[in-house]
Amino acid sequence: MANKNLNNAKIAKKDEFYTQLTDIERELQHYWQHFRDKVVLCNCDDPYESNFFKYFALRFNQLGLKKLICTCYNGSPVQGNELMIDFGDFDDEPKKIAYKVEITEVKDLNGDGAVDLSDVQYLLKNDKNVLSTLRTGDFRDPECIELLKQADIVVTNPPFSLFREYVGQLMKYGKKFLIVGNQGAIIYKEIFPYVINNQIWLGYGFKGGATHFFSPYEDIATAGDHKKDMIRVSGVHWFTNLEIPKRNEFIDLVCRYSPEEYPQFDNYDAINVNKTADIPCDYDGLMGVPITFLDKYSPEQFEIIWQASGNTRASAPSSVLEAVGYHAHPEDRGGCGVVKGKRQYSRILIRNKHPQKI
Repeated sequence: MANKNLNNAKIAKKDEFYTQLTDIERELQHYWQHFRDKVVLCNCDDPYESNFFKYFALRFNQLGLKKLICTCYNGSPVQGNELMIDFGDFDDEPKKIAYKVEITEVKDLNGDGAVDLSDVQYLLKNDKNVLSTLRTGDFRDPECIELLKQADIVVTNPPFSLFREYVGQLMKYGKKFLIVGNQGAIIYKEIFPYVINNQIWLGYGFKGGATHFFSPYEDIATAGDHKKDMIRVSGVHWFTNLEIPKRNEFIDLVCRYSPEEYPQFDNYDAINVNKTADIPCDYDGLMGVPITFLDKYSPEQFEIIWQASGNTRASAPSSVLEAVGYHAHPEDRGGCGVVKGKRQYSRILIRNKHPQKI
């Protein structure tokens, strides 16, 4: 139900799903070394609601940031009540205004001996150079692109209905990033080439491969186990191009190949592997593994060749289709792997760089 609702939200262009602070803290603990003296941009984040803004504002000094920039777009449906800041001369409520916040230092402004959210609130209220309006706040607006050009690292939960376009912009401007996305985006024809070329990979991920997002949409947050004002979404992940230790960790392979355990695809010169843990240690040919494999993928251990999914026939170069031995099958619906006449879920076609000798 949760993923069905999320898909409905994508169709309706309802993109306001806010990440919990605990999820941000759990992931960001692995990246601290990347942020010192860097400009961080959160360009899909209302500072009045965004936990990304809260995270970086509260840890500005710990991380040694040079600058923090946050922007929100015009007409956000989220009520601005997190910091409860008076907009002074503005006639409209915060949710109706596109604006940016630029912070270059966070001090103990209220003199209580600690730097906390009250200091950030005081800063936004009293420093007129920190907060200003934008035309639209849309990440595609030229005004926001200029802010992107200033940034060293982008960290946010972008609109899932615009994920392809959002990632394309990050790559165009050569930005480092850590963003939230649906794991299924891996097989998008616009995203997968970046994965193959080791330009994008998966971070450490959400606990259990799922999380609850804050959501303002009553017609969307209807999952059976949803909390108040939240929706549970499975299959979400962190996408990044920041180096992390897990990228160098090999999978401990304990299984051995046998034709009975690993049948050949009907339409690929590859064997089918149903679980990442079942990858045989001694097979040197092509293997089709679940897309969840990418959560454990090390480019030192494996080579990604392509994917076997419903858009393979349309997205893969003819040379790749030839290399993986693809031939159309009436059940493959554009390229999904077929085993004994039965279509499989999407697969990543890989090769072990270091197969064990028999």
